[in-house]
Amino acid sequence: MTEKVLIIGAGNGLSAAVARLFAAEGMTVGLAARNVDKLAPLVDEIGGRAYACDATDTDAVGKLFDDFESDLGSPDILVYNPSRRVPGSITEVDPVATKDAIMVTAYGAFLAAQQAARRMIKSGGGTMLFTGASAGVKGYPRSAAFAMGKFALRGLCQSLARELSPQNIHVAHFVIDGIILNTERGAPYDDPAKSLDPKEIARTYLYIARQNPSAWTWEVELRPSVESF
Repeated sequence: MTEKVLIIGAGNGLSAAVARLFAAEGMTVGLAARNVDKLAPLVDEIGGRAYACDATDTDAVGKLFDDFESDLGSPDILVYNPSRRVPGSITEVDPVATKDAIMVTAYGAFLAAQQAARRMIKSGGGTMLFTGASAGVKGYPRSAAFAMGKFALRGLCQSLARELSPQNIHVAHFVIDGIILNTERGAPYDDPAKSLDPKEIARTYLYIARQNPSAWTWEVELRPSVESF
């Protein structure tokens, strides 16, 4: 049976690398983003489907899963990738933008996990993969919004893993510690010697998704060899 994958927060970076690799492995891939127009080339390339969705909107996320299930069936794998940074000192950072960042990074992950869990429990199992960051393990200066969102995401994943593993649902959190290579963004994102290759990150996502239930990973850290930690 062909595995069905739903990637939320799809774009031209890590999520695109995951989409290409999973499609190459014979999986059917659905891509969700606020702006689906940008996904057209990738959808054509991998033979996937695109869905418009605001990950922070309860009704929109519910509709996304309903539409995906209607088109392709219940998802076997969920990949949640969205996050938002709002840098600034605690005395000056925008409270509204901070709230929006937490909603995207953490609350949206909760909404997606809830919808996925309902379907995966019914179907007998599945996999949920969440993209975290080193900010979810240690808070950095001038990064309160990002730290709060990523800490919440990590806590969500740990809770989900403990609750859902006995029901044959594998939940994994990925601590991405470093800059992801993206030549389109310019410096410092265009230096392959100091950044994480999204294709290699995608390989790890695939490996974790394929783990045998006798030895599941709930969290993995990935960083370039030059990154201090």
